[in-house]
Amino acid sequence: MSFLIQNAWTRRELLGLGGQGDVRVHVLIEKERISQILESENATHITAAQTIDALGLFLAPGLFDPQVHFREPGMEYKEDTLSGSRAANRGGFTAVVSMPNTSPVADTPEVVRTMVERAAQVGLCDVYPTGALSIGLKGQQLSDFAQLKAAGAVAITDDGKGVQDDGLFMSAMRLARQTGLAILDHSEDERLSAGGAIHAGEVSRRFGVAGIGAMSEARHVERGCQYSRQTGAHFHVLHVSTAASIEAVRRAKAEGLNVTVEVSPHHLVLCDEDIATRDDQTLDANWKMNPPLRSRQDMLACQEALLDGTIDAIATDHAPHAPHEKALPIEQAPFGIIGLETAFPLIYTNFVKTGRLPLHRCIDLMSLQGRQLFGLPGGRIQVGEFADLCLMDLETPVQITPEFFASKSSNSPFIGQTLYGVTRMTFYRGQQVYPIVG
Repeated sequence: MSFLIQNAWTRRELLGLGGQGDVRVHVLIEKERISQILESENATHITAAQTIDALGLFLAPGLFDPQVHFREPGMEYKEDTLSGSRAANRGGFTAVVSMPNTSPVADTPEVVRTMVERAAQVGLCDVYPTGALSIGLKGQQLSDFAQLKAAGAVAITDDGKGVQDDGLFMSAMRLARQTGLAILDHSEDERLSAGGAIHAGEVSRRFGVAGIGAMSEARHVERGCQYSRQTGAHFHVLHVSTAASIEAVRRAKAEGLNVTVEVSPHHLVLCDEDIATRDDQTLDANWKMNPPLRSRQDMLACQEALLDGTIDAIATDHAPHAPHEKALPIEQAPFGIIGLETAFPLIYTNFVKTGRLPLHRCIDLMSLQGRQLFGLPGGRIQVGEFADLCLMDLETPVQITPEFFASKSSNSPFIGQTLYGVTRMTFYRGQQVYPIVG
């Protein structure tokens, strides 16, 4: 079956046609792939079995998220591959990289293959699994990187936990270099963070909550950059949150090291001063994540790194939890918030709509550049590519409510905000996957 998306506008930089600036296009999709892209005035003779009039909507390549937690296998009450994929589609994403902190942990090829097979069965977006760096995420014994890669893992990480043993981490970097995989690092020195719930600062002191120091992240970022220098391995910093970490990455990049970095929307637009309180005046655990919301100075440093090109990709760190878990006191509640549905609207509203970040750069940070970190194809609207696309409404304000989310969970600090840039339609392999058809 063929279908035609007509009258959408996009940026020439996102097409395979060359040039810069806005353009209105017709895009013909046949057999899962893009078969024609024509500027509207040249498209009078295109016919298709189905036509979608996208007048006024912005056409983008399907977004890509380098860090999500889909919780399957083992914690499906929080999220599963189906609900996570629907949340991705709701946010305009057609590909994600899932973390290995499942139950059982993705530290064997059997678990990784199970994740690959389940994603194919669901068939709503590409779900690329990662393999655990250490057995059971315990930081004591390395997993078999080669077997994990053969089973489908696109990178290695103990995300959710920092690797505390320097010798083990150096061995992991060497092994990753040999197997051609990146190490994705949750940079956290637990000697400086153990027991903490939010950033160590004025807010933690005022509420009497144990804090997580900024150097707990920066020290492990510096370690990873040093080990990349020594091994040549690709060291990727997950969800960077501090000014000191960013400076370490800048130095590594200036030196030409194989070091990359991502940032999450919440670390770009929120700081610890923004954490909301509940009716009983205790801190709301829906604002608890790891790394935590940092100081205002750290938030501004993340913004500067985004705008000056230091940041390589934007990642949601989508981490769903059940309502009863997030209802606990902030010291006891689990770390993590959801982010797939609100990621693009947050970046568009706060950075593109305000004129600070060009729209095509925003899309590249959320599609092409993330894919390049893992050597994955896609990220452009081009003839011959899979028709992984999304149509976004950049003009209509939408208030975020609990009903807005397709995820099983709604643990988001952005409920109540009014945002622009909401996804209206998402297509994966030439099929409409959002809104759900039928």
